[in-house]
Amino acid sequence: MREVLAQAAFQLFLERGFERTTVDDIVARAGVGRRSFFRYFPSKEDAVFPDHERCLAEMTEFLAAADDGDPVGAVSDAARIVLRMYAANPEFSVQRYRLTREVPGLRTYELSVVRRYEQTLAGHLRSRFGADGDGALRAEVIAASVVAAHNNGLRLWLRSGGEGDPEVAVDHALALVREVWGRPTAPATPTAPAAPEASVAPAAPLEVSGGGDGEVVVMVARKGTPMWRVVQQIESAVGEN
Repeated sequence: MREVLAQAAFQLFLERGFERTTVDDIVARAGVGRRSFFRYFPSKEDAVFPDHERCLAEMTEFLAAADDGDPVGAVSDAARIVLRMYAANPEFSVQRYRLTREVPGLRTYELSVVRRYEQTLAGHLRSRFGADGDGALRAEVIAASVVAAHNNGLRLWLRSGGEGDPEVAVDHALALVREVWGRPTAPATPTAPAAPEASVAPAAPLEVSGGGDGEVVVMVARKGTPMWRVVQQIESAVGEN
């Protein structure tokens, strides 16, 4: 029934336009009542994307069983689940892509769907990198990179009218993500508390030997002194001498 309703809705969207199609029109075309429609779809927009809930569930299940050794590879492979969903029905995928380009409301809805995929990937990465500090940041950045790479390749294929193998462009884009982010990182270590700002030796050199052009300036500073201050004091000492 879900598939019948989605097919009826999409046919009407193509024939009449999204805005001019009502839920009553959809259920009339499908031969069911309004209650049946809302049992499967909360809104007209959901009927344009009937396969994303199943795809999201499949992605979540895949990541739950993924090997911990290569988290970037796991989320890249999870993104390919979405690609295969689009590639399974090229004609429908291309028509939907064109429709979403024409209807701002559908474009907004599509972005919310993409964000849910990104959050799922980021959640998996946080469980591997840690949910605090750079671990959480790394998870968000990699998830966004994977989604952007996947969508770049997918849209190239959709804009071509579904010609050729969509995996070629997507695999190339995801390979770039793995090249950048797939390198192992050392576990985070506690940051030592910053040392109190140390004073620097007097601007005049503590020891000066030689003379004229061969003069040597030796300066002593406490450990932890900011480098900019050391350089400043050296420049001052050289200038004075």
